[in-house]
Amino acid sequence: MNPSRREILGTVAAAGAATLVAPGKVLARLAADGPCAVAPGELLGLLPLFRGRPQPQEFGIKYGGVGLDARLVTDLSTLEPHKLITPNDLAYIRTEMPAAAAEAFAKGPWTLDAGGLIPQPATLTLDDLTPLSKQMGPYLFECSGNANPANFGLMSVAEWEGIPLVDVVARLKPAKDAAGVLVSGFDHIGQNSQRSIVGASWVYPLASLDKLGAFLAIRMNGEPVPADHGRPVRLVVPGWYGCTWIKWVNEIRLVGPDEPATTQMVEFANRTHQAEPFKFARDYAPADIQTAATPIRVEKRKTPQGLEYRIVGIVWGGKTVVDRLQIRFGGADQPFTPFQICPAPKTHTMWQLWEYRWKPEKPGTYDIALEVADQSVPQRRLKSGYYMRQVKIDEI
Repeated sequence: MNPSRREILGTVAAAGAATLVAPGKVLARLAADGPCAVAPGELLGLLPLFRGRPQPQEFGIKYGGVGLDARLVTDLSTLEPHKLITPNDLAYIRTEMPAAAAEAFAKGPWTLDAGGLIPQPATLTLDDLTPLSKQMGPYLFECSGNANPANFGLMSVAEWEGIPLVDVVARLKPAKDAAGVLVSGFDHIGQNSQRSIVGASWVYPLASLDKLGAFLAIRMNGEPVPADHGRPVRLVVPGWYGCTWIKWVNEIRLVGPDEPATTQMVEFANRTHQAEPFKFARDYAPADIQTAATPIRVEKRKTPQGLEYRIVGIVWGGKTVVDRLQIRFGGADQPFTPFQICPAPKTHTMWQLWEYRWKPEKPGTYDIALEVADQSVPQRRLKSGYYMRQVKIDEI
C-alpha cells in the first residue's frame, strides 16, 4: 500500500527532527550514537490521535458558519523541524472579516480614532504609522477556546512586522491619570451567534505596556495581513491568547483606573483563567498562555528490535524556554517519565518539536499526558489534562 501524503510528511519529519530518547532498551541502543541520534526504522503508518470528538473534514478550509462563527483549523500533524511557520492560507481563523471592516478598507485610507485621556482627540492614519514599522519576529497565536482534542488546531505561528503599541501611545501623550489603553476593532454588529458575543476590544495596563511588547501588525509572513487575520492592521500581544489580539483595529483610547471591563474581556474571562468576570478592567490578570505541550502525531515504525512508536509533539507558551518534559501513558495511576528535548529549544515565543520513542507493553487505548518536568513552571492547562490525547495500539 502506498503511503499517504501525511505519512510522507511524517517520514520527512522523522529524518530531520530533534530526537528525544526514552528509557530502557531504546536508550541503550542509541547511546553509542549520541543523545540526538535518529534511530533507523521503516515508517509503517500514522496512528490517529483522538479524544472523543470528531475533527473537521478538511484542514485549511473555513467551516462552521459565517462572521463570528467562521472557523479554520491548522493541521499540526504535518509540522516539520525546519518548517515551523504556518503559511497564511493555513493559519487558524476564529472570526472572519466583518463587512464594515471590508468597506472601510476599500474606501481608504485606514484610520484609527484616538481619544480618552489625551490632550485632544486625534485621527491616526495607518499610512502615517507605517514608517515606524519593524520586523518583530515569530510569535505563536492560540485561541483561548482551542478545545477540540481531536486536533487542537486553533493555533498557528507566523512572522510579524508592525508598530510597537508603546510608541503609538507615546505619540498621543497620555494624561497622568491614564492607567490603561483600550484597543478596539470592527466586529459583526447585528449578527446573532450562539457561540460568540459581539464586541472586539481589550484594555491593557499602561504601566506594563513596554514589557508586554504588543504591536500593531501590518505584515504577516512577509505579506500584508490577510483579510480574515485583521487586514490591514491587527494587534499582536506576544504570549497572550488570541482573544486579546484585536483584529481590524480602528480605535485606541487611553482610559483611567475605573474603566469597565469590555464585553470581550467578560466573555473570555473563564477561558483566560480569570478568577471571575470582573466589573473593572484593572482586576483582570494577564491573559497569558502558560507552558503547554501536546502530541501531534504517532508514527508506527519497524526497527531491527521490533515495532516502535514515535510520539512527535510540540511545546509552547510560558515565559522561559523549557527543555525537559515528562510523559505518561495510561491513567492517573501511571507514573510520569521525564525526558530531555534534544536539541534544546532556543525560544518560547513559538512552538518547538519534541519526540519520544515508545514500546508499549500490550495493545490497548492509551491516554498520553504531558507535564513540564520542572514543577515550579506554571502549567495550568497541562495540570488539568486539557491537552491530553489518546491513541489506540493494536500491535506491539
